[in-house]
Amino acid sequence: MFQFGFNMFHEIGRSFNMTYRCYSVSMLPGNERQDVERGGKIIMPPSALEQLTRLNIEYPMIFKLTNKKTKRITHCGVLEFVADEGRAYLPHWMMTNLVLEEGSLLQIESVSLPVATFSKFQPLSEDFLDISNPKAVLENCLRNFSCLTTGDVIAIKYNSKVYELCVLETKPGSAVIIIECDMNVEFAPPVGYKEEEHISRNDGNADTRMEEDSQVMMPEPSGFVAFKGEGNRLDGKKKKLTSESDSEPQASGSTRQMPFVRGIPDYDYVIGTLKFIRNSRPSNSREEAPAEPFQAFKGEGFTLRTAKSKN
Repeated sequence: MFQFGFNMFHEIGRSFNMTYRCYSVSMLPGNERQDVERGGKIIMPPSALEQLTRLNIEYPMIFKLTNKKTKRITHCGVLEFVADEGRAYLPHWMMTNLVLEEGSLLQIESVSLPVATFSKFQPLSEDFLDISNPKAVLENCLRNFSCLTTGDVIAIKYNSKVYELCVLETKPGSAVIIIECDMNVEFAPPVGYKEEEHISRNDGNADTRMEEDSQVMMPEPSGFVAFKGEGNRLDGKKKKLTSESDSEPQASGSTRQMPFVRGIPDYDYVIGTLKFIRNSRPSNSREEAPAEPFQAFKGEGFTLRTAKSKN
């Protein structure tokens, strides 16, 4: 009986419970670690790994972070064990949730959490609605997270822009593991969202995009433009106008453009050909006289020697 009881207590694992001074990832020596900043995992010292290997810790390793001063709690995973002894490095959004300053004391404790089945998020900005497929974007970003905690405000990055999402609800508990699980995701309306204003804003943006598209199709020349200046005669006389179109006054920097009509297909298109739209003046309605054929050496000759008068 004694041997049975001894073995039973030996199998019970001891939990990891340590206190470290926490710093943001930007304070980590070496190159910038964007992979830590975009996820929900921390960096711990090598001594923590040695202690965890001696304990009967369940995998994946999940830790409970507690700020004893503010009683704020969150959960996270671990990415690497390369931090300086006595220090732990956290993403900036996690430091904000825990209301921590650089060098503050943080209690880290190993825990076991249930697997997630449902989660609900609320964007803190209406800009999140501009993403075409928000669920796919969120799924891709959550690959860098090990767990979620109700009440946290996580930060995800998409197209060089950071979006903040509040975790409103998680099931089956207030903190869940999201590694290799089938989780249903729902979105609540963003903070300050009004459907009428959003519809009117989208309609206005559609009209603006149509105008911008027509301008993009026929852009004005920018930068260096060859032969853009005017010519002058050496004798000071004004140059002759070759056509009436040249005599029409034009504003400086303005160019004539061919009319552009959206939504009308080119029924005369021939497969294997390309048409290039160029800035050109419309032809005159009046019939122009046919140009004379080119003839070489048609000009008149002159001599520099003056003819002598005969007496």
